[in-house]
Amino acid sequence: MRVLDSHTGGEPTRLVMKGGPDLGDGPLDQRLQRFKGSFDAFRSAIVNEPRGSDTVVGALLCKPHREDCDFGVLYFNNVGYLGMCGHGTIGVVVSLAHAGMLKPGEIKIDTPVGAVHARLLADGSVTIANVPSFRKARAVSVDVPGLGRVTGDVAWGGNWFYLMEWASAPIELRHVEQLTDVSWRVRQAVNAQGFPEVDHVELMTPSHSHSEKRGRNFVLCPGRAYDRSPCGTGTSAKLACLAADGHLQEGEEWTQESVLGSVFTASYRWLDRAAGTIAPEITGTAFVTAEAKLLLDPADPFCWGIRS
Repeated sequence: MRVLDSHTGGEPTRLVMKGGPDLGDGPLDQRLQRFKGSFDAFRSAIVNEPRGSDTVVGALLCKPHREDCDFGVLYFNNVGYLGMCGHGTIGVVVSLAHAGMLKPGEIKIDTPVGAVHARLLADGSVTIANVPSFRKARAVSVDVPGLGRVTGDVAWGGNWFYLMEWASAPIELRHVEQLTDVSWRVRQAVNAQGFPEVDHVELMTPSHSHSEKRGRNFVLCPGRAYDRSPCGTGTSAKLACLAADGHLQEGEEWTQESVLGSVFTASYRWLDRAAGTIAPEITGTAFVTAEAKLLLDPADPFCWGIRS
């Protein structure tokens, strides 16, 4: 398989350009189910050890189903599949530009959760217009073993998030183990107490800069790896909550920092005020780190990755 590796704000993406499984035609959500049901070993081989790691998000380039889209992409990680991936989309666009497949300008990408508009800017940064995002439930309280009762919002930004304020320790690399443990326990409690769809937890604090329109987050992904980037779908979910509470106005810029300090800038426009649905835009930068061929040797006992 021919792949291009990149990172967006520190979070890796592996784009499969050639040699992935043949998923046929049809809508991307159907092809994702075909990938999951019949070719899951490819997912593991691409992103799991010994070729990958828990942090790698895979992106399979494929023919789009929607006629107005330029490319189709299916996203996956160490434990399963993603409807959409913000940092991954930024990485995909930069990788396609590196491969000479697109120039600065507009691009439309078909995904399992809808069409995503992107724009490659002249300075190499990428703006993505993410799928419609919204807050499903406000101030959801759950009992978490070892923490007690916590409160947060459930929101959709292309993936399902539980977002909660966190003040017990700074969101910094030196506290990653504690932040991971807390987020994992929170997710299990949220799943057990009414929201089984939530597979991402986003802990939030004010930015170290103390700017009113800037925040810092720690996002735990489904496979228990934390997002090194500010998380595009998590930023979209955050925007939906800010919009619903009236804390960020349409068109205002929000700056989202990751646990590493890498940054996305974001804004939104209303799609349906009554329903609380917004159209988020996220801007970030990715860098290509490798061009490679993945070799699948049937004699290798770990050919299809190390799976728990």
